[in-house]
Amino acid sequence: MKGKVTWIKGGSFLMESGTGHALPMHSKILGDDVSVAPSAMEYVLMGMGGCTSADVMMILSKGRHDVRSCVATLEAERAPEEPKVFTRIHVHFTLTGKGLKRDAVERAIKLSAEKYCSASIMIGKTATITHDFEVTEVE
Repeated sequence: MKGKVTWIKGGSFLMESGTGHALPMHSKILGDDVSVAPSAMEYVLMGMGGCTSADVMMILSKGRHDVRSCVATLEAERAPEEPKVFTRIHVHFTLTGKGLKRDAVERAIKLSAEKYCSASIMIGKTATITHDFEVTEVE
């Protein structure tokens, strides 16, 4: 895996992945108070949310569950002092589907958290990560 981060000006950076994708990043610590993009830690949090969401969808899809929507909402707390690592993260999944069973969703979330989501497992070295979910039935 490769990446490149280029400083633009003030607190603005351009992050480029080895696969050719680019994202803006902003850091207020460089004296630029107007945020124009997510911070590095926001990307870490969103990356974890994306990783676990992809796992949950993969697991449910392999089980042939009829999922129509999956949204992961994340809330995090960071340590008050440097290096200000994440200390607590809560992930709330909202899933919509037809005949979607709660035990299947719970199993998928648990498998992601304990086995598949490398981002969650890595961040879990400093943070307590909790999960809950709700399932809505559609016709």
